[in-house]
Amino acid sequence: MDNIDNEAIKFDCSRGCTVTRDSESGEYDCNYRQGCCKLGAYNWLKGVNQEQYKDLFEVRFKNTRKGIYINASGQGIKTGDLVVVEAANGHDLGIVTLEGPIVGRQMKCKGVDMETTVLRKIYRRAKPFDITKWQEAIAREQDTMIQARRIAAELGLDMKIGDVEFQGDGTKAIFYYIADGRVDFRQLIKVYAEEFRIRIEMKQIGARQEAGLIGGLGVCGRELCCANYITNFQSISTSAARVQDLSLNPQKLAGQCGKLKCCLNYEVSNYMDAQTRIPKVTEPLEFEDGLVYLVKTDILQEMMYFSYEKGSLTNVYPLTASEVREIIMMNRNGERPDSLKSDPEPLGPQFISAVGDDSITRFDKPKKQKSRNRNRNRDNRGGGRGKNPRKDQS
Repeated sequence: MDNIDNEAIKFDCSRGCTVTRDSESGEYDCNYRQGCCKLGAYNWLKGVNQEQYKDLFEVRFKNTRKGIYINASGQGIKTGDLVVVEAANGHDLGIVTLEGPIVGRQMKCKGVDMETTVLRKIYRRAKPFDITKWQEAIAREQDTMIQARRIAAELGLDMKIGDVEFQGDGTKAIFYYIADGRVDFRQLIKVYAEEFRIRIEMKQIGARQEAGLIGGLGVCGRELCCANYITNFQSISTSAARVQDLSLNPQKLAGQCGKLKCCLNYEVSNYMDAQTRIPKVTEPLEFEDGLVYLVKTDILQEMMYFSYEKGSLTNVYPLTASEVREIIMMNRNGERPDSLKSDPEPLGPQFISAVGDDSITRFDKPKKQKSRNRNRNRDNRGGGRGKNPRKDQS
């Protein structure tokens, strides 16, 4: 470890590892970092042994690409090992991220049947030569992506190359692209093959999948859901925002992918269930002292706020959904309840800081009372001024 150059330490968050290089031998040392992995799963069955899952492992590649492999090497494989695995053409290199019964759970979530599905094999643990070749292939990805974008623009194709991933042996690359319509790749693949001298695989992704590949933090301060756990993207419409009574502001409703946020669908069912218990008020309610108009509705608390002035948010009065339903029935029967002004006005929202009810100025230094000090100094002056009147009287 003394020969490792500190400046050569690199955090490869796209593959979930740190990479260091020995300054003398030139060999690479890669260590698994669980916190960097996208779409990671917590092994809550760690320590549980089941015979049918002992040779099954989850192997992670770049960003959100991962798969289930079977250990055919006869070597002892564990989480964090770099392994050489079977690929369609040649071999690939990835990091083992899950082992044991939790892999079976992952297979059930993805709809993979152990009895009918033929799993690809793990050949062996990666050797220094494999890691060196892997890192050389990774170093080509950025330049390859820039050149691929330039070539696609020169050919006039309406598409965007979002990311490029090289296979572990450096003989193949996956080009992730975004396109609204159908793209003719016949000429493009020929140019790519001549330019990069590798096998080409084109894989179309959506805007949300691209955001998951890149990763980042949302406005909530947490990791993007598409990079954290979402694999199946559901359709999202503005009706989800209307149900939750949200402002239809595109800048606030759109995520980093430019589409509507996935979290808009999280609480829609709760709001729809609460709305079934809230009566529809199409006309003003009749009271003895006049008509009251609905100005605001708190869906989750099932509170409805009314005002004697139409469209005014001043002097509003709260009523529960059940009380409103009773008043509507009374109005239909020709009855009018007493004045609403006898009810207390609603209180505003009560906010509590993260540290409790302490004031934010509690760390400020208290100001000195200068006026009192001035009086004391004036009393202590000589020359017949500032004498104590009580002493003079005595």
